[in-house]
Amino acid sequence: MIDIIDDLNYRGLIKDYSNEENVKELLKTPQTIYCGFDPSASSMHIGNFVMISILMRFQKAGHRVIALVGGGTGMIGDPSGKSKERSFLTEENVRKNTESLKRQLSRFLDFSDPKKGLIVDNYDWLGKLSLIEYLRDVGKFFSINYMLSKDIVAGRLESGISLTEFTYMTLQSYDFYNLYKKYNCHIQIGGGDQWGNLTAGLDYIRKMEGPDSKVECMTAHLITRSDGKKFGKSEEGAIYLDKNLVSPYKMYQFFYNQSDEDAIKYLKIFTFLTKEEIETINKEHLENLGKRIGQKALAYEVTKIIHGEDEAHRAVKMSE
Repeated sequence: MIDIIDDLNYRGLIKDYSNEENVKELLKTPQTIYCGFDPSASSMHIGNFVMISILMRFQKAGHRVIALVGGGTGMIGDPSGKSKERSFLTEENVRKNTESLKRQLSRFLDFSDPKKGLIVDNYDWLGKLSLIEYLRDVGKFFSINYMLSKDIVAGRLESGISLTEFTYMTLQSYDFYNLYKKYNCHIQIGGGDQWGNLTAGLDYIRKMEGPDSKVECMTAHLITRSDGKKFGKSEEGAIYLDKNLVSPYKMYQFFYNQSDEDAIKYLKIFTFLTKEEIETINKEHLENLGKRIGQKALAYEVTKIIHGEDEAHRAVKMSE
């Protein structure tokens, strides 16, 4: 069997580990791994799919995955990577988006057996948490100095950060603690801008459960293009996973139009082709520059994973 960490490293997917050797040791036996998704929109985009694909890889490797949709934290807004305060979504919009994201995640991950995968909403526990309970059971374990040292907060000190967004880190940590206690979840994964939130969760669990608690985290690289521009957006906007927002043909064209350099890089990141298959494509691609062999393989594979084989074939025909 392929070593899941070696495979993730080969694909250039992981940016940071809390402790790579400890993660590898944990993964010698079946683990429960979780990732959170923010319901700030009705559909996820291709950048979010990187995190979904990592969960898919873990599930295929025999581990249980938990997809957490932030119906509770979505009421507050994650300050990570944001230069200013976000406007609140209405409670109704957060609910609708949460249900929409759950349906999307169910297309890619197997939640039919709770031993293989679970989909949860943190509103189920955060909505029941009283202010007194929060201050005693959560806030007590976070020092202001500690929180100010995190890049997520430090980067916002000049422009200003509200108490609401300031506490986001503590609520995400409480999520991890809940999943650790209820589902024996020992590993959290997140985007590259989530490092501060993830490590805060490790520290909180160790304070609550003891310093020897076997919990770890890892972050994925934020995907960039070779020209330094932000990945995941076309001239028309974000490349959403919902075909009513971005058609399978448009998704195919988006990946078909990537550069030679990026095509092979993205084959590793977005597809489930093996290392041998990717290296074969790369060899043919380099021997036939101009024929866009890498781009065709990339566009077909990604469209197939997200929209199915029929839509991928249709997009190929429309592009000929």
